[in-house]
Amino acid sequence: MCVPELHLMDRGPSRLRIPPAIDVPVSPRVQRLIDTAPMRRLASISQLGLVAMVYPGAMHSRLEHSLGVYTWALRVLNQVSEPGPSAHNVDDLRASEAFIVASLVHDAGHWPFCHPIEDMGQSGMPRHEERVDAMLRSGPLAEVLHAEWACTADDVMAILCPKKIEQYLNLTPSKQIAFYASCLSGPIDVDKLDYLQRDSLHAGVPYGRNFDPMRIIASLVRHPHRPKLAIHEKGRTAAEMMVFGRYVMFSEVYWHHTVRSATAMLQRAVHELQQPTRGKAIDFAEWMDLGEAAWVSRLVDAAEQRGDSVQRLVKGLFGPTRKLLKRAAEFNVESGEDMHQMLARRPYWWLASCSRPLASSISDAIGKTVEPELVLIDAPPVKLEVDINIDIVLRSGDVATLGDVSPVASVLANRQFDNHVKRVRVFVPEWVRDRLAAQPEDSMRQWLVSAVAETEKQWV
Repeated sequence: MCVPELHLMDRGPSRLRIPPAIDVPVSPRVQRLIDTAPMRRLASISQLGLVAMVYPGAMHSRLEHSLGVYTWALRVLNQVSEPGPSAHNVDDLRASEAFIVASLVHDAGHWPFCHPIEDMGQSGMPRHEERVDAMLRSGPLAEVLHAEWACTADDVMAILCPKKIEQYLNLTPSKQIAFYASCLSGPIDVDKLDYLQRDSLHAGVPYGRNFDPMRIIASLVRHPHRPKLAIHEKGRTAAEMMVFGRYVMFSEVYWHHTVRSATAMLQRAVHELQQPTRGKAIDFAEWMDLGEAAWVSRLVDAAEQRGDSVQRLVKGLFGPTRKLLKRAAEFNVESGEDMHQMLARRPYWWLASCSRPLASSISDAIGKTVEPELVLIDAPPVKLEVDINIDIVLRSGDVATLGDVSPVASVLANRQFDNHVKRVRVFVPEWVRDRLAAQPEDSMRQWLVSAVAETEKQWV
């Protein structure tokens, strides 16, 4: 295949070095993409945001991650490229180049703390994929793409947003584009191959590195019947280990209870600052091009102007002394399935409303008023994680899912992944948590049931 970046995999004078001792092969046109303002801004945005409050080493940037994803994309492309005359087919070359560009710029639209804010589903806040679309059509990224790459913005966006593939490709979806979309976003993809290992490395935990990525790469194949990525049976064990590593990373890092306390505090502060009830409402869409330090500085200033509990939330996160809210209750599908089902995947505005009657019940029980903005219900967001059930091509040539052939993966494949790793929690100030210790064990459950009923009645 005549893609110059593939020829740089094992040789070439121009390389960038990223942890852990990875050489990133850089062609002149890739370097020009990296040097654009949208990509350089990613160097000032941390990949994991508030996770660093629990794992201080997790300070790596989205630029580092993007370079890692691009490197894995080249390895995948080298593995699955079809030899022979088709390797020089114009459409195949166009799709391959679109995959390379998409892997590099897939996070270009991110802003600080993007994922927890997107999880809130606030109106007027474009998703980061929409921002990438705009960048590929106008500005420095668009100029490099048009001048030096065989693919178009539509090709790249069809890979980044496969659910809109017919919209981007004028109702004539390319099988090659659809295939590469599954390589970037699927049960096993280049994004996960990078972030699981990279996040695990910087957080200082082993969970996301306990699988063999090169065995996975060597086992990747094109699905025999559909335009999507599959894995040969010889890579089954490596795939099992990757799926389990992802499960543990969500459980112990991304959804660690202290990380979720900080996340819930940030989300509530953003939510309250968007309300015009006290002072001018903040339009966070205007902050999307800021680096992380500038974004936090503006948040602190806005919270100081608003005062009250919002300022306490922001100061607890970004002030000189860390002061996070404490866990007062926790429910998962094993120990509290009824509560988990009652609160999981509710819209964020609904959870914020529900915290008000809950705060009232808590205040009555402990004999002292607790501000509703400091009673936070943290629950799995509306959007579900991507399926883990990749197709396995057996030695017989038949196709099965990973859950069909793996006892390890079958439980997670058949029982929703999110329900196990993402728990429902209630966070309150420390003094409130201490006073609640004297309450009957089932009190929080009863208060939540009552708060849910009142909220649903209010919003019918």
